[in-house]
Amino acid sequence: MKKRMWTPLFLLLALVVSACGNNASNNNTGSSQSASASASASSAASPSASAGASGKIAYESENGPVEVPAAPKRIIALNSAPNVLSLGGTLVGVDQWTAGNPLFKDKVQGVEVVSTEDLEKIIELNPDLIIVGSTEKNIDKLKEIAPTVVYTWGKLDYLKQQIEIGKLLNKEREAQAWADDFSKRAADIGAEIKAKAGADVTVTVFELFDKQFYVFGNNWARGTEIVYQAMGLGMPEKVKKDALGPGYYTLSTEVLPEYAGDYIILSRSATGDNGALNTDTWKNMPAVKAGHVIEIDTEASSYSDPITLEYLLNIFKEGILDKA
Repeated sequence: MKKRMWTPLFLLLALVVSACGNNASNNNTGSSQSASASASASSAASPSASAGASGKIAYESENGPVEVPAAPKRIIALNSAPNVLSLGGTLVGVDQWTAGNPLFKDKVQGVEVVSTEDLEKIIELNPDLIIVGSTEKNIDKLKEIAPTVVYTWGKLDYLKQQIEIGKLLNKEREAQAWADDFSKRAADIGAEIKAKAGADVTVTVFELFDKQFYVFGNNWARGTEIVYQAMGLGMPEKVKKDALGPGYYTLSTEVLPEYAGDYIILSRSATGDNGALNTDTWKNMPAVKAGHVIEIDTEASSYSDPITLEYLLNIFKEGILDKA
């Protein structure tokens, strides 16, 4: 799912996430072979015996049981679309944020971009399953069109969200296998980083958007789930104090050094105004002077699905270990 931020940043990048929060716990070229293999295997998986003669299964959603196809063929995902893609699900409709994400553009070519207000278009797409966020409009009307499953942002962490999508698509085994494998690989990389850079090494995840800096906690996409949860790397005390609870915190350039760890992951847009990176305050931070900055593309990093996580894990592994 994609991580919500009620700032101009969120208005540009907005939800799915993805993204998913840990406290209640969100490139086809960038995802690892294991993610691709998982998606391929899940695509080939046959419906479970529990589907019965009707070809339906009862999915236990957060709002109660929903009868859904055991093998949906025409999915409209306005929430968790990247998770669906990672499991080989067939999309006929998708939200604008997933469609515009550089990791998914090729994967959703030909897929209609819709919102919950496009009811006529959704009817024309003839979906057999609709996935939507709990704050969206017209949910009751969507339920009249096709089986509709609702997710509340932040209710599940990033691994549990993937497993839930696996259950929904009758591919729980594949989703669980990926979650277990990813957790182990990320933990191993974290241990390797600590062995090389020190057991108490700290990392800060900053974002620069529209001349404004943000710092993130451990569950706001941009790789935060990987760095802090899966890898187990340290978080500076000021970040814990100000960003861990709410998920993110807005900063002025002058106070950046107070939040900077031994390593900095900088989320920024290639097309944005990045002039703040030319200030003395930024340039003189120890991590910057030491070359301990790993840059990531904001537009490709705002979800916490397997494809995005594999893409970022590779970047962090190479970036931090090479700089340690």
